[in-house]
Amino acid sequence: MGLDIIVQKKKELGLTNEELAHLSGIPKGTIDKILSGVTKDPKLETLKAIARVLGLSLNDFDDTSKKPYQPSYGDLEKLVARNGKNLSPDQKLRLIQLLSDLD
Repeated sequence: MGLDIIVQKKKELGLTNEELAHLSGIPKGTIDKILSGVTKDPKLETLKAIARVLGLSLNDFDDTSKKPYQPSYGDLEKLVARNGKNLSPDQKLRLIQLLSDLD
């Protein structure tokens, strides 16, 4: 579950855990446990209350809705270094074309 969004939004809004607790009606101890990772699966009603205060939706807590992994240039460089000798000239050309099309 992507609870790091809580920390990010709290920071953006300048809220402390105590202020978030007061505004959401959730005990500060519960918020502390959620944010520290002690509570792995918070109750839905707890997440709804926190989301309401932070201007989030429950979907914002869903890690699976995030963008898929995009390899970095370094990742691609390592891949080519490991496998480049096995590529045919046509495959190497195609790889260069694909890389040049990246934004």
